[in-house]
Amino acid sequence: MIQSMTGFGKSIVALPGKKITIELKSLNSKNLDLNARMPSQYRERELDLRGKIAKSLSRGKVDFSLYVEITGEATTASVNAAVVKKYIQQLKEIPSTGRADEASLLEIAMRLPDTLKTEREEIDESEFNAIDQGLEEALTEINDFRDAEGKALEKDFVLRIETLQQLLQEVIEIDPQRIDAVKERLQKGIEELKENVDENRFEQELVYYIEKYDITEEKTRLENHLSYFTETLNSSDSNGKKLGFIGQEIGREINTIGSKSNFAPMQKLVVQMKDELEKIKEQLLNVL
Repeated sequence: MIQSMTGFGKSIVALPGKKITIELKSLNSKNLDLNARMPSQYRERELDLRGKIAKSLSRGKVDFSLYVEITGEATTASVNAAVVKKYIQQLKEIPSTGRADEASLLEIAMRLPDTLKTEREEIDESEFNAIDQGLEEALTEINDFRDAEGKALEKDFVLRIETLQQLLQEVIEIDPQRIDAVKERLQKGIEELKENVDENRFEQELVYYIEKYDITEEKTRLENHLSYFTETLNSSDSNGKKLGFIGQEIGREINTIGSKSNFAPMQKLVVQMKDELEKIKEQLLNVL
Protein backbone atom coordinates (compact mmCIF):
# COMPACT_ATOMS: atom_id res chain seq x y z
CA MET A 1 0.00 0.00 0.00
CA ILE A 2 1.37 3.40 -0.93
CA GLN A 3 1.49 6.40 1.36
CA SER A 4 1.35 10.08 0.47
CA MET A 5 3.95 12.56 1.71
CA THR A 6 1.21 15.13 2.32
CA GLY A 7 -0.20 15.11 5.84
CA PHE A 8 -1.10 16.94 9.04
CA GLY A 9 -1.04 15.87 12.68
CA LYS A 10 -1.77 17.73 15.91
CA SER A 11 -1.89 17.01 19.63
CA ILE A 12 -2.44 19.13 22.73
CA VAL A 13 -0.66 18.44 26.01
CA ALA A 14 -2.37 19.91 29.09
CA LEU A 15 -0.04 20.56 32.04
CA PRO A 16 -0.46 22.49 35.30
CA GLY A 17 -0.28 26.16 34.35
CA LYS A 18 0.38 25.67 30.64
CA LYS A 19 -0.90 24.14 27.42
CA ILE A 20 1.52 22.75 24.81
CA THR A 21 0.37 22.36 21.22
CA ILE A 22 2.34 20.12 18.86
CA GLU A 23 1.78 20.35 15.09
CA LEU A 24 3.26 18.42 12.17
CA LYS A 25 2.77 19.37 8.54
CA SER A 26 4.37 17.59 5.58
CA LEU A 27 4.61 18.07 1.82
CA ASN A 28 6.48 16.20 -0.90
CA SER A 29 10.28 16.29 -1.08
CA LYS A 30 12.99 14.00 -2.47
CA ASN A 31 14.41 13.47 1.03
CA LEU A 32 13.52 14.37 4.60
CA ASP A 33 13.64 18.15 5.06
CA LEU A 34 12.71 18.83 8.69
CA ASN A 35 12.16 22.34 10.05
CA ALA A 36 11.59 22.68 13.82
CA ARG A 37 10.15 25.68 15.69
CA MET A 38 9.96 25.71 19.50
CA PRO A 39 10.74 27.96 22.51
CA SER A 40 14.43 28.11 23.40
CA GLN A 41 14.03 26.28 26.74
CA TYR A 42 12.94 23.13 24.88
CA ARG A 43 15.90 23.12 22.46
CA GLU A 44 17.94 20.79 24.66
CA ARG A 45 15.66 17.95 23.54
CA GLU A 46 15.42 19.01 19.89
CA LEU A 47 17.73 16.25 18.61
CA ASP A 48 15.67 13.58 20.36
CA LEU A 49 12.44 14.98 18.91
CA ARG A 50 13.97 15.25 15.43
CA GLY A 51 15.15 11.63 15.62
CA LYS A 52 11.69 10.39 16.53
CA ILE A 53 10.10 12.36 13.66
CA ALA A 54 12.71 11.19 11.14
CA LYS A 55 12.21 7.55 12.13
CA SER A 56 8.44 7.79 11.63
CA LEU A 57 8.16 10.00 8.52
CA SER A 58 11.39 9.18 6.57
CA ARG A 59 10.65 11.50 3.59
CA GLY A 60 8.96 14.82 2.91
CA LYS A 61 9.26 18.50 3.75
CA VAL A 62 8.16 18.44 7.39
CA ASP A 63 7.34 21.44 9.61
CA PHE A 64 7.37 20.62 13.33
CA SER A 65 6.00 23.29 15.67
CA LEU A 66 5.76 23.33 19.45
CA TYR A 67 3.70 26.18 20.97
CA VAL A 68 3.43 26.94 24.71
CA GLU A 69 0.51 28.86 26.19
CA ILE A 70 0.56 29.87 29.88
CA THR A 71 -2.87 29.10 31.36
CA GLY A 72 -2.19 29.56 35.08
CA GLU A 73 -0.64 32.21 37.26
CA ALA A 74 2.87 30.91 36.84
CA THR A 75 5.15 33.13 34.79
CA THR A 76 8.87 33.52 34.32
CA ALA A 77 8.64 37.26 33.64
CA SER A 78 9.03 39.89 36.39
CA VAL A 79 9.23 43.66 36.51
CA ASN A 80 12.74 45.08 36.53
CA ALA A 81 12.02 47.61 39.30
CA ALA A 82 15.40 49.36 39.19
CA VAL A 83 15.09 50.04 35.47
CA VAL A 84 11.49 51.30 35.78
CA LYS A 85 12.47 53.63 38.68
CA LYS A 86 15.33 55.05 36.66
CA TYR A 87 13.05 55.66 33.66
CA ILE A 88 10.54 57.54 35.84
CA GLN A 89 13.28 59.77 37.29
CA GLN A 90 14.50 60.63 33.78
CA LEU A 91 10.95 61.30 32.56
CA LYS A 92 10.39 63.78 35.42
CA GLU A 93 13.40 65.75 34.21
CA ILE A 94 11.83 66.23 30.78
CA PRO A 95 9.73 69.44 30.72
CA SER A 96 6.96 67.95 28.57
CA THR A 97 6.42 64.98 30.92
CA GLY A 98 7.65 66.32 34.25
CA ARG A 99 4.18 67.53 35.33
CA ALA A 100 2.48 64.18 34.61
CA ASP A 101 1.19 62.13 37.56
CA GLU A 102 2.95 58.99 38.76
CA ALA A 103 0.46 56.63 37.05
CA SER A 104 1.05 58.23 33.66
CA LEU A 105 4.83 58.17 34.07
CA LEU A 106 4.67 54.51 35.11
CA GLU A 107 2.59 53.67 32.01
CA ILE A 108 5.15 55.39 29.77
CA ALA A 109 8.10 53.73 31.53
CA MET A 110 6.64 50.23 31.20
CA ARG A 111 6.60 50.59 27.42
CA LEU A 112 10.34 51.21 27.30
CA PRO A 113 12.97 48.47 26.75
CA ASP A 114 14.19 46.12 29.50
CA THR A 115 11.36 46.85 31.94
CA LEU A 116 10.58 43.15 32.09
CA LYS A 117 13.14 40.47 32.82
CA THR A 118 12.60 36.81 31.99
CA GLU A 119 14.32 34.06 33.86
CA ARG A 120 15.12 30.82 32.08
CA GLU A 121 12.58 28.16 33.03
CA GLU A 122 13.92 24.73 33.82
CA ILE A 123 11.89 21.96 32.19
CA ASP A 124 11.51 18.84 34.32
CA GLU A 125 11.58 15.28 33.02
CA SER A 126 7.84 14.74 33.45
CA GLU A 127 7.08 17.60 31.07
CA PHE A 128 9.43 16.23 28.43
CA ASN A 129 7.79 12.82 28.82
CA ALA A 130 4.41 14.45 28.23
CA ILE A 131 5.79 16.15 25.11
CA ASP A 132 7.12 12.81 23.84
CA GLN A 133 3.68 11.29 24.29
CA GLY A 134 2.07 14.25 22.52
CA LEU A 135 4.52 13.90 19.62
CA GLU A 136 3.62 10.19 19.31
CA GLU A 137 -0.06 11.15 19.01
CA ALA A 138 0.71 13.79 16.36
CA LEU A 139 2.84 11.29 14.41
CA THR A 140 0.03 8.72 14.50
CA GLU A 141 -2.41 11.32 13.20
CA ILE A 142 -0.15 12.51 10.37
CA ASN A 143 0.56 8.92 9.31
CA ASP A 144 -3.17 8.15 9.28
CA PHE A 145 -3.60 11.24 7.10
CA ARG A 146 -0.83 10.04 4.77
CA ASP A 147 -2.44 6.58 4.55
CA ALA A 148 -5.80 8.09 3.56
CA GLU A 149 -4.15 10.28 0.92
CA GLY A 150 -2.21 7.24 -0.30
CA LYS A 151 -5.43 5.27 -0.86
CA ALA A 152 -6.79 8.09 -3.02
CA LEU A 153 -3.55 8.16 -5.03
CA GLU A 154 -3.58 4.38 -5.41
CA LYS A 155 -7.12 4.44 -6.78
CA ASP A 156 -6.09 7.04 -9.36
CA PHE A 157 -2.98 5.05 -10.37
CA VAL A 158 -4.99 1.85 -10.85
CA LEU A 159 -7.43 3.63 -13.18
CA ARG A 160 -4.65 5.22 -15.23
CA ILE A 161 -2.65 1.98 -15.55
CA GLU A 162 -5.82 0.22 -16.71
CA THR A 163 -6.29 2.98 -19.29
CA LEU A 164 -2.71 2.50 -20.50
CA GLN A 165 -3.28 -1.25 -20.78
CA GLN A 166 -6.43 -0.65 -22.84
CA LEU A 167 -4.57 1.75 -25.14
CA LEU A 168 -1.74 -0.77 -25.51
CA GLN A 169 -4.28 -3.41 -26.50
CA GLU A 170 -5.60 -1.05 -29.18
CA VAL A 171 -2.03 -0.55 -30.41
CA ILE A 172 -1.60 -4.33 -30.66
CA GLU A 173 -4.90 -4.69 -32.56
CA ILE A 174 -4.11 -2.06 -35.20
CA ASP A 175 -0.45 -3.06 -35.65
CA PRO A 176 -1.24 -5.47 -38.56
CA GLN A 177 -3.01 -2.60 -40.34
CA ARG A 178 0.09 -0.47 -39.85
CA ILE A 179 2.33 -3.14 -41.42
CA ASP A 180 -0.07 -3.45 -44.38
CA ALA A 181 0.03 0.33 -44.76
CA VAL A 182 3.85 0.27 -44.86
CA LYS A 183 3.81 -2.42 -47.56
CA GLU A 184 1.23 -0.49 -49.57
CA ARG A 185 3.22 2.75 -49.42
CA LEU A 186 6.36 0.99 -50.64
CA GLN A 187 4.50 -0.75 -53.46
CA LYS A 188 2.81 2.46 -54.51
CA GLY A 189 6.12 4.34 -54.49
CA ILE A 190 7.67 1.77 -56.81
CA GLU A 191 4.71 1.85 -59.17
CA GLU A 192 4.91 5.63 -59.41
CA LEU A 193 8.53 5.30 -60.48
CA LYS A 194 7.33 3.13 -63.38
CA GLU A 195 10.38 0.97 -62.99
CA ASN A 196 10.74 -2.75 -63.22
CA VAL A 197 12.13 -3.99 -59.92
CA ASP A 198 13.67 -7.21 -58.92
CA GLU A 199 11.12 -9.04 -56.80
CA ASN A 200 13.82 -10.48 -54.56
CA ARG A 201 15.29 -7.03 -54.02
CA PHE A 202 11.85 -5.65 -53.27
CA GLU A 203 11.24 -8.38 -50.71
CA GLN A 204 14.56 -7.62 -49.04
CA GLU A 205 13.75 -3.92 -48.81
CA LEU A 206 10.29 -4.75 -47.49
CA VAL A 207 11.73 -6.98 -44.79
CA TYR A 208 14.21 -4.23 -43.87
CA TYR A 209 11.51 -1.60 -43.42
CA ILE A 210 9.19 -3.94 -41.55
CA GLU A 211 12.01 -4.85 -39.15
CA LYS A 212 12.92 -1.18 -38.79
CA TYR A 213 9.36 -0.30 -37.76
CA ASP A 214 8.69 -3.49 -35.80
CA ILE A 215 7.43 -2.76 -32.25
CA THR A 216 6.99 -6.31 -30.98
CA GLU A 217 9.67 -5.93 -28.29
CA GLU A 218 8.37 -2.54 -27.21
CA LYS A 219 4.83 -3.87 -26.83
CA THR A 220 6.05 -6.78 -24.71
CA ARG A 221 8.28 -4.62 -22.50
CA LEU A 222 5.54 -2.02 -22.03
CA GLU A 223 3.09 -4.71 -20.98
CA ASN A 224 5.64 -6.05 -18.48
CA HIS A 225 6.35 -2.58 -17.07
CA LEU A 226 2.64 -1.89 -16.56
CA SER A 227 2.25 -5.20 -14.73
CA TYR A 228 5.33 -4.47 -12.62
CA PHE A 229 3.96 -1.03 -11.71
CA THR A 230 0.73 -2.64 -10.46
CA GLU A 231 2.70 -5.29 -8.56
CA THR A 232 4.82 -2.63 -6.82
CA LEU A 233 1.69 -0.60 -6.09
CA ASN A 234 0.24 -3.57 -4.21
CA SER A 235 3.39 -4.33 -2.19
CA SER A 236 3.42 -3.84 1.58
CA ASP A 237 5.89 -0.94 1.46
CA SER A 238 5.36 2.49 -0.04
CA ASN A 239 8.17 3.11 -2.53
CA GLY A 240 7.58 6.24 -4.58
CA LYS A 241 11.13 6.28 -5.95
CA LYS A 242 10.79 2.75 -7.35
CA LEU A 243 7.45 3.60 -8.93
CA GLY A 244 9.12 6.67 -10.45
CA PHE A 245 11.82 4.51 -12.06
CA ILE A 246 9.18 2.16 -13.48
CA GLY A 247 7.31 5.18 -14.82
CA GLN A 248 10.47 6.27 -16.66
CA GLU A 249 10.72 2.85 -18.29
CA ILE A 250 7.06 3.00 -19.31
CA GLY A 251 7.70 6.39 -20.91
CA ARG A 252 10.74 5.08 -22.78
CA GLU A 253 8.71 2.29 -24.42
CA ILE A 254 5.82 4.60 -25.28
CA ASN A 255 8.22 7.07 -26.92
CA THR A 256 9.87 4.30 -28.96
CA ILE A 257 6.50 3.03 -30.17
CA GLY A 258 5.62 6.58 -31.19
CA SER A 259 8.86 7.09 -33.12
CA LYS A 260 8.47 3.77 -34.94
CA SER A 261 4.74 3.82 -35.58
CA ASN A 262 4.69 5.98 -38.74
CA PHE A 263 0.93 5.42 -38.74
CA ALA A 264 -1.54 8.18 -37.79
CA PRO A 265 -4.07 6.03 -35.86
CA MET A 266 -1.28 4.53 -33.75
CA GLN A 267 0.35 7.91 -33.15
CA LYS A 268 -3.00 9.16 -31.85
CA LEU A 269 -3.03 6.32 -29.31
CA VAL A 270 0.56 7.12 -28.33
CA VAL A 271 -0.42 10.74 -27.58
CA GLN A 272 -3.19 9.49 -25.29
CA MET A 273 -0.73 7.16 -23.55
CA LYS A 274 1.73 10.00 -22.99
CA ASP A 275 -1.02 12.13 -21.49
CA GLU A 276 -2.00 9.40 -19.01
CA LEU A 277 1.63 8.76 -18.08
CA GLU A 278 2.26 12.47 -17.47
CA LYS A 279 -0.60 12.54 -14.96
CA ILE A 280 0.85 9.47 -13.24
CA LYS A 281 4.27 11.13 -12.99
CA GLU A 282 2.76 14.27 -11.44
CA GLN A 283 1.04 12.21 -8.75
CA LEU A 284 4.15 10.11 -8.10
CA LEU A 285 5.87 13.21 -6.75
CA ASN A 286 3.58 12.93 -3.71
CA VAL A 287 4.22 9.24 -3.01
CA LEU A 288 6.45 8.35 -0.08
